Amino acid sequence: MEVTKIVVMGRAGVGKSALVVRYLTKRFIWEYDPTLESTYKHTTNIDEEQVYMEILDTAGQEENISRESYVKWADGFILVYSITDKQSFDDVLQIKQYLDDVKRTNTQCVLVGNKVDLLHDRKVSYDEGESIAQEMSAAFFETSVSDGGEDIIDVFHELHREVKRRKMMEIKGRRRSSAQQVRHVFNRMLNKIGNGT
Repeated sequence: MEVTKIVVMGRAGVGKSALVVRYLTKRFIWEYDPTLESTYKHTTNIDEEQVYMEILDTAGQEENISRESYVKWADGFILVYSITDKQSFDDVLQIKQYLDDVKRTNTQCVLVGNKVDLLHDRKVSYDEGESIAQEMSAAFFETSVSDGGEDIIDVFHELHREVKRRKMMEIKGRRRSSAQQVRHVFNRMLNKIGNGT
């Protein structure tokens, strides 16, 4: 079974916990403890394959951003901001930079602009979100966790697909380098034989 480890990150109050619970239970929670960090285990079908997901909700703790252990643990990240909070949007780029630094690679991310049910209070445009997602090489979604919708399922499934593509590319890269090493050793042996040594 495919296994994907996901961490949901973003500023306090953007709807991280609500996003995870909405995905897992199809319900919206109005009240929860913003200081609780939770890991959820979930089995689902994506593209006709059974997938086991471990989802870490980092809750509202700002200091979590400095925790390298779960960054190293994760395969991919869902970065959440609120379209009504410009600072939460600005934080997303810093979080992405931090993830790339810790992982020493371009991390697999999906960017989510939450709270589109509050369009009257919008501070971040759709185009700004799309632009920063392109800069990050990330899929981009705008949604309302309180209203729900298929796009919330798409957020998690798309991240799994991105992680799976990355893993397959890494496996191909390792196979190629192993084949190159064998070829190199074989060529050296042939050269020695050809030179009579």
